[in-house]
Amino acid sequence: MTVVDRWRPETAAGGFTRDDEAIEFYTRVNALVEPDMVVVDLGAGRGSRFDHGSAPFRKWFCNFHGRVRKVIGIDVDPVVMTHPHLDEARVIEPGGRLPLEDASVDIIICEWVIEHVEHPRQFAQEIHRVLKPGGWLCALTPNRLGYVGIGTTLVPETVKDRMMRLVWPERPREDAFPTFYRMNTLGSIRRAFDEKIWSHHGYVSNGTPKYHGGTTAGFAFVSLLQWFMPPAMRTNLLVFSRKRPGPIGTEPRLPQADRQQGRALVERV
Repeated sequence: MTVVDRWRPETAAGGFTRDDEAIEFYTRVNALVEPDMVVVDLGAGRGSRFDHGSAPFRKWFCNFHGRVRKVIGIDVDPVVMTHPHLDEARVIEPGGRLPLEDASVDIIICEWVIEHVEHPRQFAQEIHRVLKPGGWLCALTPNRLGYVGIGTTLVPETVKDRMMRLVWPERPREDAFPTFYRMNTLGSIRRAFDEKIWSHHGYVSNGTPKYHGGTTAGFAFVSLLQWFMPPAMRTNLLVFSRKRPGPIGTEPRLPQADRQQGRALVERV
């Protein structure tokens, strides 16, 4: 029995906790998805959610393959070609455009991805380009003002990997990527995604405590930390931003200097 099983005994009834952030996030995504939609999993990776040992309900609930018209997985890592639940898998260069037509996608899902985005405005412009009017960007990411975001920002890169192995020993090494945390508050999302052309419906929320080192004392400490943190400092940021209906191509132009840096940067390397 793991420390999570001891503190969250309901996990045995279905394989998820009462405060499972993935179930919370995908509940709302499921409410938006319709069978005739095209869904993009941006930063799909190898499909680690479907690794052996994951609960069957979680695998089904977070998987839209066969439930919508098409699921397209995109990543800078060629490992996306091994993802088991995609209709199409596409590899892009770091800093490359999304290989999608204008206004061709209904929903874009970014799960633990936008903390890796280095250039928010270019990222937002590219998301706006490929989404249909009325389409949704749905993202689950750490809140920069939460304990995970603060710790990641303050800990030097030279010791970050070692510390991560101590507080989250079960984390797969292949799932570690550089982070920037430039779009990880509600305010930074609104700045990147202009409210004249987007409506924002996201919020911050605490999930099941992580980074507790697999110990009872660690779990208790993180639980208390989350309990006492003010609302703005909750652990996770859940982004639900909708492209306002309107003519295609009406997004504001970026300054020339920003355009020269490259378009559509999805910096998950």
